Amino acid sequence: MRLPGENTWGDLMDRVALGDEDAFARLYDATSRMVHGVACRILGNLADAEEVTLDVYNQVWRSARSFQRERGSVTAWLLMLSRTRSLDKLRARATRQRNVEPIDPRFDAPSATANPEDQSAAAQQRAILLAALNRLPQEQRQALEMAYFDGLSHSELADRLGEPLGTVKTRIRLGMMKLKDQLQFGVGQEAGA
Repeated sequence: MRLPGENTWGDLMDRVALGDEDAFARLYDATSRMVHGVACRILGNLADAEEVTLDVYNQVWRSARSFQRERGSVTAWLLMLSRTRSLDKLRARATRQRNVEPIDPRFDAPSATANPEDQSAAAQQRAILLAALNRLPQEQRQALEMAYFDGLSHSELADRLGEPLGTVKTRIRLGMMKLKDQLQFGVGQEAGA
């Protein structure tokens, strides 16, 4: 993904790698909303997303020298860091929740299940998503399901599938673009129809 300003961001990264704090502040100002947005979508919690955003920029400051423009854009690197940190946060949250002592069954708690109307709407959304997923090529569908439903990282996917990391990333990117088109134009319709 190449956004306007990508060349400027690359120049800023070069300066951050040399320890330039002003360049780091400018990079943060230019890109932090994007990083924070990804974290918010994944985590669904503003406080956790803010923490992830800070973690990402701490890592950028510490490892700016390892960034290589020829391997990918600043945008892709920042989004990958945000996604990875967010998934780590989700996993940590799940671990904490499993370790919480269960509620005493003697206390009457409201039902955790959704009402029939919400269940019906969720079932319709699932059906639409599954229909769109089923229209994707097998390799793309499998990569998307493992990444987004099983929560596997790109590296974990590459290991499980026995495929190069670049191949896995391409399958996910192409699958997401096709899925977006199908959901945007309606399953069963082609763009422009």
